[in-house]
Amino acid sequence: MGTLAQTAVAAQSLLLRHHRKVLVSTAALLAGFGVAAFAVAPLAPDAAALPQRWLTEAVQPLAIEPQLEALAARPVEMFRTELTRSGDSPTSLLKRLGVVDAYLAAFLRSDAVARRLLEGRGGRVVQVHTREDGSLVELIGRYPAQQAEQVGTHFTRITVARDAQGSLVSKEETAPLQSQVRLAGGVIRSSLFAASDEARIPDAIAVQLAEIFAADIDMHRELRRGDTFSVVYESLTADGEPIGWSLGTGRVLAAEFVNAGRTHQAVWYRSADGRGAYFDLTGQSKKRAFLASPMEFSRMSSGFAMRFHPIQQTWRKHLGVDYAAPTGTPVRTVGDGVVEFSGWQNGYGNVIHVKHANERSTVYAHLSRIDVKKGQRVEQGARIGAVGTTGWSTGPHLHFEFRVNGEHQDPLRIAKASEAITLPPSAKGEFATVALAMQGKLVVADSLIGARGHNE
Repeated sequence: MGTLAQTAVAAQSLLLRHHRKVLVSTAALLAGFGVAAFAVAPLAPDAAALPQRWLTEAVQPLAIEPQLEALAARPVEMFRTELTRSGDSPTSLLKRLGVVDAYLAAFLRSDAVARRLLEGRGGRVVQVHTREDGSLVELIGRYPAQQAEQVGTHFTRITVARDAQGSLVSKEETAPLQSQVRLAGGVIRSSLFAASDEARIPDAIAVQLAEIFAADIDMHRELRRGDTFSVVYESLTADGEPIGWSLGTGRVLAAEFVNAGRTHQAVWYRSADGRGAYFDLTGQSKKRAFLASPMEFSRMSSGFAMRFHPIQQTWRKHLGVDYAAPTGTPVRTVGDGVVEFSGWQNGYGNVIHVKHANERSTVYAHLSRIDVKKGQRVEQGARIGAVGTTGWSTGPHLHFEFRVNGEHQDPLRIAKASEAITLPPSAKGEFATVALAMQGKLVVADSLIGARGHNE
């Protein structure tokens, strides 16, 4: 009995000294029991059986006239946003913004900071905040940061406003872009770009989708009406505002493409060493030793097959793939290698030969420009030249060949069969967590396609 008394005294002393912690812990414990009890068998009475009472109270609305007068007394302020155009003058830009202010136009011409808004190419986002009489409260311009180390991550903000004395002053700042995650889905009716337009997905995201699944799906020849895709991607904003330049779209974070009944998935994963790549849900990299195309997603005009030669006017076997594209379109190497030849070569015109491992080589012909030299080492995706119409060519396009031991092979088949990279075992646990979260987002994105997309 003495022991029980001592225990009670000790418990009381503990409660007095730590009563707050004990109460919080007890409440949390009881809450846990409450949740468990509710989940197993609710003990509360049926709400339908409880007595009900009706309470009626008259509500007197405020008179409408004072409300209208209060609204009329509030100052009206307006906001408007425009993109600068090539060749814009301060006057033309302000006119589109609805601002008539000769003093402001003169300031945009003379001030060293403010006039940068209209320098160079167009596409810079300019927003004005004006009063009811059209007088300026603030003008803000936003465009990509110019410093090489900040491109793609930061933006430049130029602000023009009036100081306490009413004089216009300008200020330039650099700030980081913010990222928002967006979900979207689409259905193929004619082409990938048409479907992405219908789903209001930026072209840059459509290009990334084509690149990610290039080793699984030939977007030129294998798309089927009714194929669907879902995507989770980044959208970049400046001060919370959508940006109008090409950097306005970030990276695809996860995607799913259903092609001819087969489902292909990809998740972006950045490892501990800072390197990022796309993997399927089993942890196998979507990146192959060779890209499927020497250009970003484009229109293929002639495949690896027999064709009627437009110059020699005879049927001949076409030992490569032709990609129709405007002169100057960048050309990239499809794999790591060493430049074996760069220069002029008969019907090829300006041409580059790149030697790869295991007796494999690639050829890039009819170029308008060559950006590499013989003996130079190049990495997959590196820019090596530009599309042209040199040599035996009837129009601007890239002629691309893939050779194994000197024998011509279908480049698309080689790309699909090339070796892939597998995620290291040490990263699989973390990757599984990332993949599971993204898979949940893809389910939501898939629901945005709607029953109409699946049934057609």
